[in-house]
Amino acid sequence: MALDLACALDPVLFARRLGFDPDPWQAEVLRSNAKRIVLCCARQTGKSTVAAVLALHTALYRPGSLVLLLSPSLRQSSELFRKVADFYRRLGNESPEPEAWSALRLELANGSRIVSLPGKETTIRGFSGVRLLAVDEAARVPDALYAAVRPMLAVSDGRLILMSTPFGKTGFFYDTWVNGGPEWLRIRVDAYQCPRISKAFLEEELRTLGELAFRQEYLCEFIDAPGAFLSADVVEAAVSEGVETWSL
Repeated sequence: MALDLACALDPVLFARRLGFDPDPWQAEVLRSNAKRIVLCCARQTGKSTVAAVLALHTALYRPGSLVLLLSPSLRQSSELFRKVADFYRRLGNESPEPEAWSALRLELANGSRIVSLPGKETTIRGFSGVRLLAVDEAARVPDALYAAVRPMLAVSDGRLILMSTPFGKTGFFYDTWVNGGPEWLRIRVDAYQCPRISKAFLEEELRTLGELAFRQEYLCEFIDAPGAFLSADVVEAAVSEGVETWSL
């Protein structure tokens, strides 16, 4: 009982109970009270893992919570939910019996639900009162879909986490990272900051992928699309809100 109470108060202790020792930045995410978090992280640095821990912690210790995990594709949704399910199994006899459990859904006796969905507007319409919304690979999620899911947080005053590797200087993920207000906790983690990725591997990736792809995938830089006639910075600099328009 004492351990369970301690885990309820400290998600990092809960993570360690699951056999996962978070990196410092992951511990910051787990312990943060921020309602809006954006994670700009290199591939394989652990952004999906920390989201899975936070999702399970929310469902277990905040009864009646609806946790939505949104990914661009069904395969990615399945992989993200698999992390949640694996952590749930690690609790063993200490975990409450599930009311329902499928490939993309976990329902608990305390009324909480964790649902992982592919990024299609037809599959997400109808959800409301979301306590935690985590958007994986957010840079590849369409803007229209993002606009459709945000209202789900309105009544519940829920939390929103965007996590992704950069994918060009466009879309809501880039705009949030660059122009999001002070309510956003921004955390950037490149591959060199991950102790599980060797420098030898990164040197090989640089030779194989080339500089531009490497900077995007592993250094978390927002790179203009190859072949773009004008860079995003040039286009943005050319735009003025003070120009009057006339109609005939």
